Amino acid sequence: MQVKDFDFELPQELIAQTPLEDRDQSRLLVLDKETGDITHKRFYDIIDFFEVGDTLVLNDTRVMPARLFGVKEDTGANIEILLLKQVEGDRWETLCKPAKRVKQGTVIEFGDGLLKAKCIETLDEGGRIFEFIYDGIFYEVLDELGEMPLPPYITEKLDDQERYQTVYSKNVGSAAAPTAGLHFTQELLKKVEEKGINIAYITLHVGLGTFRPVTADTIDEHKMHAEYYQMTADTAKLLNDTREKNKRIITVGTTSTRTLETIAGKFDGTFQESSGWTDIFIYPGYEFKGIDSLITNFHLPKSTLVMMVSALAGRDPIMKAYHEAIKERYRFFSFGDAMFIR
Repeated sequence: MQVKDFDFELPQELIAQTPLEDRDQSRLLVLDKETGDITHKRFYDIIDFFEVGDTLVLNDTRVMPARLFGVKEDTGANIEILLLKQVEGDRWETLCKPAKRVKQGTVIEFGDGLLKAKCIETLDEGGRIFEFIYDGIFYEVLDELGEMPLPPYITEKLDDQERYQTVYSKNVGSAAAPTAGLHFTQELLKKVEEKGINIAYITLHVGLGTFRPVTADTIDEHKMHAEYYQMTADTAKLLNDTREKNKRIITVGTTSTRTLETIAGKFDGTFQESSGWTDIFIYPGYEFKGIDSLITNFHLPKSTLVMMVSALAGRDPIMKAYHEAIKERYRFFSFGDAMFIR
């Protein structure tokens, strides 16, 4: 299958630059994956499409202030570091700009020496492994010195940093937000529970590779990035109970989907308490084992995320839905509108 099969033309002005004032006021395109029928709603209407006994799965990861600006200890040259994932202890995989100035052994200072980072390994495409040196608690230092790592297609300044966090974010570790969850408010989640829909939480720490377009010509040439996930025993039991009662498992976002499909794939379609790294690549032809329906945003052309939703609903219905969304002037990407594949 060719990567170009998942390309489409997106007008620049449809890329949402700022979030709406009210999270659940975003638009919602509902796609019936069996019939291909499309319905236009508002996000707060999504509760009408849930049924008693369904389970909604949310990713409770929290975005780190992962962008750091520092200087080389020896020359004073400006260096930008973006934390991607914790390798071990105080060692982190990062993206570095300008990478050519950072060799193995280079030391970067941040905040007048409050935090230091020593490069211990160079990777491809600007990647570097740094070991961080500091006093106190790393995440508290990061809160003081770091900035929120908004995607490169967002050029407007974000006034309220919490608008790039879900209202249920809890476990710090992501380099980007699980953006499908940004539409939920505490009030809407309360209504979901009051209707008799279960809410389950998993954790997957989102890496930036999630959002990158695929550069290979064919899908099978693409190598997926790995992301850390975790599922508790309580969540596993709730999901297994939902399956036994023939109710739907509805994931909020592709990150929740990756987690459930990884675990269900390991345990013959069931769920168990589990953690580890996943590099699962879901594209048309994949047989879903863990989920029934998906809430998601509108994604980048030729991205693995477009391929994933095409695996669930079919490439042609997804391309039709995307063209309909463009025609109807939906907002795209992280701060954009939502789709419910039911």
